[in-house]
Amino acid sequence: MYLTIDDIEKSFAHDGNELKVLEKINLSVEKGSFVSIVGPSGCGKSTLLYLIAGLEKADSGEIKVAGNKVEKPGPDRVVVFQEAGLFPWLTVLENVTYGLRLKKIPKQEAKEKALNILKMVHLSRYVDAYPHQLSGGMKQRVAIARSLVMEPDVLLMDEPFSALDEQTRMVLHHELLEIWKKTKVTIFFVTHNIREAVLLSEKIVVFATRPGKIKATISVPSTKDGVMPDSVTLNVEQRVLSILQEEIEKVLKEEIGDDYSFKANHLHRDNSGDMGSHI
Repeated sequence: MYLTIDDIEKSFAHDGNELKVLEKINLSVEKGSFVSIVGPSGCGKSTLLYLIAGLEKADSGEIKVAGNKVEKPGPDRVVVFQEAGLFPWLTVLENVTYGLRLKKIPKQEAKEKALNILKMVHLSRYVDAYPHQLSGGMKQRVAIARSLVMEPDVLLMDEPFSALDEQTRMVLHHELLEIWKKTKVTIFFVTHNIREAVLLSEKIVVFATRPGKIKATISVPSTKDGVMPDSVTLNVEQRVLSILQEEIEKVLKEEIGDDYSFKANHLHRDNSGDMGSHI
């Protein structure tokens, strides 16, 4: 396996007490795969991503990428955050080449690399634009391009599309899948959106509520053309939702009280297109 997570545990200090966030996390990810993590708020999804990035240190256990133990941030692992985090005083091209310039890559070579990536995310016409001139979706494309130009082995994405409208999100889903197919980069994707996880991933890891544990791992069926029938998509969504139901109830009872009763709102399925409907 390319990315291995062995017995990871992590706690944080909270109100004078120790709050355990992750407990005995074990996970293996193959090179070039697309894995999503879903789970209730506060279950440690983003914390695990930051541990893989080397931005946080685990209390125990170890994480390895290509056999090398993760002990600090490195160019082999790049994070795309929820906010694009672009430098407002730099153009799109300058934002994308920023990391390459820090690595002392010659200016012309850095420019050529950046232009190739910007073409991939369909921003070739905006190389001289500044962040304030871009839409939210375009800013996030620049952030993805800035990450990909570093040629990372693992792309870590922390709810990168959560602040975007549904139409923009759909476009970026398509573009991200195309980028993944072209670059073969390993993607580790954190999201609250079950449908997003189903549409993008090969594997979905479902976390239990705090302390975060892996409750289930679900493989997402694929087709030769990469397009899943709606019935298959809905089936996988329902499986994930049914697993999460108990965990969501735990969170709500903790916040509202033990008398709270959660009833799952089953995913609506329109049967009008089914053979035999209305007979």
